[in-house]
Amino acid sequence: MKIGIYDSGIGGLSVLHHAQKVLPNAEFLYYADEKHVPYGEKTREEIKGYVEETLNFLIDQGVDAIVIACNTATSVAKKEFRNTFPVPIVGMEPAVKKAVRMQEDENKRIFVTATPITIYGEKLDHLIAQVDAHHKVDKFPLPMLVRFAERCNFDSPEIDEYLRTELKDFDLTQYEYVVLGCTHFNYFKEHFKTVFGEDIHFADGNEGTIRQLMRVLPQEAYERQDSPGVTYFYSGRPINEYEENQIQRYLEQLNKMYEIY
Repeated sequence: MKIGIYDSGIGGLSVLHHAQKVLPNAEFLYYADEKHVPYGEKTREEIKGYVEETLNFLIDQGVDAIVIACNTATSVAKKEFRNTFPVPIVGMEPAVKKAVRMQEDENKRIFVTATPITIYGEKLDHLIAQVDAHHKVDKFPLPMLVRFAERCNFDSPEIDEYLRTELKDFDLTQYEYVVLGCTHFNYFKEHFKTVFGEDIHFADGNEGTIRQLMRVLPQEAYERQDSPGVTYFYSGRPINEYEENQIQRYLEQLNKMYEIY
């Protein structure tokens, strides 16, 4: 089977990381729209154009299904394009339902963070209204984390300073879960623990997204014998050697994160 995974940048590598574990025999095409990252600072109409262009590119490559591994793109465009293309399209959503389900301390709260478009979008409001019966969910955008990730900046003190400055009006000790509503944010779990405290837990949408992918994959996709592995594209072109080395740095950071959590 051949699966396209698409993100505004390198955040979706965390989704690819999980997908490869669940579907080790699949061939993956990873599309990072580096030309237009970060999506969270673009208009909704711009993002719709990027999504349509990318979906057409991946379908031309012969994929059996596409994962939009970007919460921002999903919140803007997935519903519009769901029935437009000839292959299943799976989107992301912040794992608010998972965090509510897993929460153990009834006195604690849940903190949802993502890009501004996701945080202030109707889709997230609707999701929270469905599952937050006791009004324990707060939300706040942290767009600079996308820029830190895209610059391979995972460890500098300015990340902690940014988080503390942006979150200064919240009592961070009252939270049990942080919902990482942007795939780029998975790279910064250590920094979230620094500012929220060592007992904080995390929830992201990667696992649920890949489960949904497996539900919608056509049977013939499982029967195809493609070559396992990953081909990477940056905004429609194959990556060069320098970019391939960068991706390896991102994957090493992800492996580190998933070994710890």
